[in-house]
Amino acid sequence: MSDGPSRLLVVNGRALLPGGDPHQGERCDILIENGTITRIGTGLASQLAAAGQTTETLDATDRLVIPGFVNAHYHSHDTLAKGTMDETPLETWRLLALPPQYPKRSRAEIRARTLIGALECLRSGMTTVQDMVTLYPFDPEHFEAAVEAYEEIGVRAVVALQYADIRGIETIPFWKEIFPAELHPQLSTAAEPDKRIDQLAWFEDTVLKHAKPDSRVTWALGPSAPERCTPALIARTAALSKTYDLPIFTHIYESKGMALQARLEYPQHGGSLIRRLEREGLLGPRLNLAHSVWLLPDEIEMLARTGTKVVINPLSNMKLKSGIPPIRALQEAGVSLALGCDNCSCSDAQNMFQAMKLFALMVHVSDPDPGPDQAARALDAATAGGARALGRDDIGRLAPGCRGDLVLIDLTDPSYVPLNSATRQLVYTEGGRGVDTVVVDGRVVIRHGRLATMDQEALLDEVMAVVPRFREDFSAIAARVDKLKPYLAEAHRKIWAADVGANRLFTGR
Repeated sequence: MSDGPSRLLVVNGRALLPGGDPHQGERCDILIENGTITRIGTGLASQLAAAGQTTETLDATDRLVIPGFVNAHYHSHDTLAKGTMDETPLETWRLLALPPQYPKRSRAEIRARTLIGALECLRSGMTTVQDMVTLYPFDPEHFEAAVEAYEEIGVRAVVALQYADIRGIETIPFWKEIFPAELHPQLSTAAEPDKRIDQLAWFEDTVLKHAKPDSRVTWALGPSAPERCTPALIARTAALSKTYDLPIFTHIYESKGMALQARLEYPQHGGSLIRRLEREGLLGPRLNLAHSVWLLPDEIEMLARTGTKVVINPLSNMKLKSGIPPIRALQEAGVSLALGCDNCSCSDAQNMFQAMKLFALMVHVSDPDPGPDQAARALDAATAGGARALGRDDIGRLAPGCRGDLVLIDLTDPSYVPLNSATRQLVYTEGGRGVDTVVVDGRVVIRHGRLATMDQEALLDEVMAVVPRFREDFSAIAARVDKLKPYLAEAHRKIWAADVGANRLFTGR
């Protein structure tokens, strides 16, 4: 249940409503009661006053009111690493950024990194984040610290532990043969097996069996990637998802190396991870495939047929040299798409405006023939598409019965003068500067660009207190990885020389 005011009235705004005018919006008031939108109309303030009902009022004059964005693929574990890297291929980036490479973190760092990531998301108009968090080595206190941070700051969070039971070196083409054996212990990927604890069993016994259905923090399952999970682990994931009706988020075909691994290691499935997942019973409406850059046409058809969803992550896909996902083909097949901003160390920004613009522009440059307008599709992926990924129909839209998650955009900002199309200007013009107020569950979380639920300066102080240790460890890891670069480069060249049946990277040839 909401811990905000029992009644919040947003008045005099222009709202982007389902089926409404996508260019000018609809002038209306929005009433939120106990965290739920109950009425949308005009003159609601006078009607409430006449009925003797008191309410907190939020003036939306000169504001565009939009549904809160849903960041459907995000990792809080590396928020302190934004700006640490430039062009870095995915397989090298993993060694620099991800928890299995680092010493065990402090509880204070877990809390601080979760808070600063959530603040950045909120400031960008995101009211919901799907955090596929890696806690390695796993510590229940670290899980508690992340959840407590989300509860305190007030963002809606869907938390999934990222897990795997196959070592990373077994899942990347050519690494075992190229790297000397004595270097193998230095190689890892997004999640590594943790023999000290059965994370899924702990998660079910400690979290899922005691879940509160009305909480802002809810749960999902996070198998790291199919090639990092045995069939037994996939089966456990499918069973838990069915038992507790949980969405599943996993990485698939993010890089050419991941596609090549499927071709080499799964001949019994025709070299396809999608066929493997279908045979193992995981494809379906609860499954979300992050990235999906190197999908083949027949695999796209399988996703459409089974109702499996895809989360596009354009920022990280570009920076990590992963390529351009087949967005238009997925759209034409009828696959539901969501948007994510992925890791801070490779997208560098939890900014849905950047993600929406790049989403649309990648479609534009990936097919020479003109296609349908993409602005509305990008906005849908950032809002209702994210809600669909989470299996929810009560967020991502402004409608009675939906949760009171909304954002006020300043229409006096030069980005909106003149206001020719609210939808197009949100996607192609806005960069985040116009976000004025953010409401989650009927509670004002960002007010005039400032955090309203916590002392923002104290939060920043918490973050800066843990930064020196993080920088020290990052420097040591970067020095170690620097010595591995000749082997990494050789594996990278061999991967790109292989044929996987598609090309998703523009090479000028």
